Amino acid sequence: MEITDYELFEVPPRWLFLRLETSDGTVGWGEPVVEGRAHTVRAAVEELLDGYLLGEDPLRIEDHWQTLYRGGFYRGGPVLMSAIAGIDQALWDIKGKHFGAPVYELLGGKARDRIRVYQWIGGDRPADVGEAAREQVEAGFTALKMNATPELERVDSPAKIREAEERLAEVREAVGDEVDIGVDFHGRVAKSMAKRLAAALEPYEPMFVEEPVLPEHNDALPEIAAHTTTPIATGERMYSRWDFKEVFESQAVDVIQPDLSHAGGITEVKKIASMAEAYDVALAPHCPLGPIALASCVQVDACTPNALIQEQSLGIHYNETSDVLDYLADPSVFEYEDGYVELPEKPGLGIEIDESVVRERAGEVDWHNPVWRHDDGSVAEW
Repeated sequence: MEITDYELFEVPPRWLFLRLETSDGTVGWGEPVVEGRAHTVRAAVEELLDGYLLGEDPLRIEDHWQTLYRGGFYRGGPVLMSAIAGIDQALWDIKGKHFGAPVYELLGGKARDRIRVYQWIGGDRPADVGEAAREQVEAGFTALKMNATPELERVDSPAKIREAEERLAEVREAVGDEVDIGVDFHGRVAKSMAKRLAAALEPYEPMFVEEPVLPEHNDALPEIAAHTTTPIATGERMYSRWDFKEVFESQAVDVIQPDLSHAGGITEVKKIASMAEAYDVALAPHCPLGPIALASCVQVDACTPNALIQEQSLGIHYNETSDVLDYLADPSVFEYEDGYVELPEKPGLGIEIDESVVRERAGEVDWHNPVWRHDDGSVAEW
């Protein structure tokens, strides 16, 4: 068996799908994309497949991963690692189908029967969070996540801290103490404000505060952690186990959030998760993406003892034109019950992509990262 062909599909709202085919007709799917950089990652996938993998045995996944990563003198970063991630997902999908088993069975077997999921509320500039929280809890979710703030100045007013505090208080009052609430700082908060914000939100007992500072400033995490007992989460903009070494060694992080479509795929995230386990750190994969990325996350969650909870993007504010279930032949694989999703039992990634819908909707995806500005006209972190 060898890899014979591939196709790439840019599909709305902001995703890139990879279809990988072998000489025996097996098809594997991956999701290699950087949101807002689909064209760029597409070119990287084409370079890697044309230069290294066409004609190769798809089952040698570890060797292929090492070749794609180490075969380039310049390594890492979002574009290359996302390209590798999508290829890696497709290779695991093929391997699981070849052996007639879910990917998690090939990675050691189940460590659980289902994985808890959380639901986004409030949008980029959080608003109407209380009512949204009530609706999602009524829909069965037991965990929510919201942005902490809109854009903030490097040193901002006490009023901005109070506004964030009031929003979280509104959600806590709406859902009570039985529901977990993750609060995402989104890297839009400078460390001077992150310390104040983390301390102000602590009385409302967030499940975690996420990306309290940009990954460029991970050296500030121990200082921020010293200002709160709330668990610290980060990792969506970290792309390999080498990126995660510093945060593990700092002992400032409680939850890591690598993205299965950005951090080298199933192969690499499984290794990152094992490193995290050695430091008593939980795994909560980042996934505001499509069905292939989510399916890949669930496969890793299934066989990872320290997996905590899974992000998913059903109904998220980015999915205005298409949603996760639109591209699945059997959407029931992602039915949530009591805030959990059952582990899939079908071979490979456990999903069947509706290829006719993919081909019908494929075209140039025109989604761009918003650019925010402060009142003085300078660029703000989004």
